Amino acid sequence: MTAYILTVILIIFDRFFKFLAVNDFFSKPMEIIGDSFKLNFVGNFNIAFSLPLAGFWLNVIIIFLVLALIYNLLYFIKKRDYQKADYLLFIIFGAISNLLDRLRYGYVIDYFDLKYFTVFNLADVMIVGGVIGLGWLILSVGGQVVKK
Repeated sequence: MTAYILTVILIIFDRFFKFLAVNDFFSKPMEIIGDSFKLNFVGNFNIAFSLPLAGFWLNVIIIFLVLALIYNLLYFIKKRDYQKADYLLFIIFGAISNLLDRLRYGYVIDYFDLKYFTVFNLADVMIVGGVIGLGWLILSVGGQVVKK
């Protein structure tokens, strides 16, 4: 249940920051921790880390990936493997939030700006966190269901 509440909270904050970004709240970068960490609106037309893949076919690929992830989520819920389901939930909702941006604006709204790294958003954090958590879980327990 905690994962569901956390997912909802993160998505609400992600959508709120994206709303602020597209409504010029970050028209000038806002420093959070000096110039190392800022709120700064950047439209990302490509995929993760601005890798050059964009457009209609990227949206189609993302939609199919989200549907495949939802299928796996339902499988893990049916098998009562709730840890894997929780991580998949993070990935799915993060991907859906970014997909909504792509379908509505033609790009993903990024707003966390880390100097010398990249600009990203909470949905990206959810996706990366979910992938790392799921990978760790699968590697550490050999893909078996962990019973408490």
